[in-house]
Amino acid sequence: MKIYLASGNLNKKREMSEIFSEHTIVIPKDEGIDFDPVETGTDFYQNSMIKVRELWNIVHCPVIADDSGICVDALGGIPGVWSARYAGPDFPRGKDDGSKISQEEQNAFLIESLNKKLAECPDITDITKFIDKSNPDYIPAFINGPRSAHYSCSMVLMLNPSRFFIAQETMEGTIIEDIKDARGQYGFGYDPIFFLPQYGKTDAELLPEQKNAVSHRGKACRVLQKIMAGL
Repeated sequence: MKIYLASGNLNKKREMSEIFSEHTIVIPKDEGIDFDPVETGTDFYQNSMIKVRELWNIVHCPVIADDSGICVDALGGIPGVWSARYAGPDFPRGKDDGSKISQEEQNAFLIESLNKKLAECPDITDITKFIDKSNPDYIPAFINGPRSAHYSCSMVLMLNPSRFFIAQETMEGTIIEDIKDARGQYGFGYDPIFFLPQYGKTDAELLPEQKNAVSHRGKACRVLQKIMAGL
């Protein structure tokens, strides 16, 4: 099956092609399609629906869209849905003019912000301090201690506007303590600073097949694969 991926991210296309190896994954620019949706959602699901509907209205073929990001528990889930636009503690939801900073700067700012928060709050066990009051659905996990964080991915497969399927998954880990310890050549985004205790490696150090087995995107893909097998 030919499936359009509602993204311009070549890294996402590569990951999705590896996971959905039995299908042909294409992105809009592969076919010269102008696709730049305005992501106004306040959670991952809303943004994934914005993208999947907009692309389906153009191609009228099966479309997969995902919205994903990293959520740091002690920062109340920041950067979360704003992961791509995150510009440090002064602009956690992105700059007003829409300009972006480099991924290296994003990674450094996130570590710096977490370190500052933990230094200010020695009683890390009181998780109520870190609940984002503007997002009542977000509940910190602290499954891996005070540096706990997780990736979230909301993925939608749309066959037509009346028939679509949704999967939302997570991958849990921690944030490294110093940007100097960022490492790995296989991942992208925040992967070099996202540490997986069970592997003793950052997400960016995992081989693609290892990452796909445990990642938020890989888990969501497998849910949709099971659904597609039954269609």
